[in-house]
Amino acid sequence: MFTVKVPEGWARSQNGPATAFTDKLNTVRVEARPAASAPTVTSVRATELPQIRSSTPGFTPGDVTLVQRKAGPVVRIAYRAQSPANPVTGKTTQDEVERDEFWKAGNEAILTLSGPVGADNVDPWRTITDSLRWLR
Repeated sequence: MFTVKVPEGWARSQNGPATAFTDKLNTVRVEARPAASAPTVTSVRATELPQIRSSTPGFTPGDVTLVQRKAGPVVRIAYRAQSPANPVTGKTTQDEVERDEFWKAGNEAILTLSGPVGADNVDPWRTITDSLRWLR
C-alpha cells in the first residue's frame, strides 16, 4: 500500500493496525485504513478532531491545515498532548503532535509524529512525511 522511512535503530512496536517507532522521547506512529474519500480540513475538524480530543490526555488544540508533501496533499492536525508516563519515574511531559493524513485511491495513510514541546523536530518530521511513497 505505501512505504515510509523512519530513523534506523528506533524500537518498533505493534498496537493493532498501527506500528510505532520510538527513540527516547520521540515517536512515529504509522497506520493504514480504507477511506472512501480523501480527508479535508472540514471533515477532519468535524469528525476526527472531536475523537482525538476525547481520547487524548492533556489535549490542547492546534491548527488543522492542508499542506503539500511529495506524495500529494495532506491534512495536518497539530496539537499538544500529555506523553505516556515514563516507566521508571512515572513522570509525563507535554508533547507536540503532528498527525498527517494522506489519501490515495480508497486508502488512507496516517503518520502521527510526537516529541517534547520545544524540541527541534521540524526538519526530521518533514523528512519522514516526505518519504511516504504509495506502492500503487
